Amino acid sequence: MIKQYFLAWINKDKSQLNGLFEDVIVYSEGYGPEYRGLSQVKRWFSEWNEHGTVLEWDIKRFLHKGNDSVVEWFFKCLYDNNVVAFNGVSWITFGPHGKMIEVKEFQSKSEHDHPYDVNRID
Repeated sequence: MIKQYFLAWINKDKSQLNGLFEDVIVYSEGYGPEYRGLSQVKRWFSEWNEHGTVLEWDIKRFLHKGNDSVVEWFFKCLYDNNVVAFNGVSWITFGPHGKMIEVKEFQSKSEHDHPYDVNRID
């Protein structure tokens, strides 16, 4: 289901959202915005895709326990003529009907420096 959601973004396929999310979904993005309810998630999806295109959303690994899944991923997009890329983690909770009821995203820069690398010259 999570793979299907990521592909919906890559394919700009809003029709997938009804089958993936409960009506009472709460979706928190890693940089602050929060969408409450399926209608807000659909609106965000449509408006975002007017400005952007997801170029990559690659899953690195999953962890599953009970109704919760954690997925680590790499995301790259073109948004208003700017390419943006970052790593992230989503904590996803599934409701009683098997659909996502809560998504919390966390992001991290995709490029890292190594301040204590032995090859670094001080």
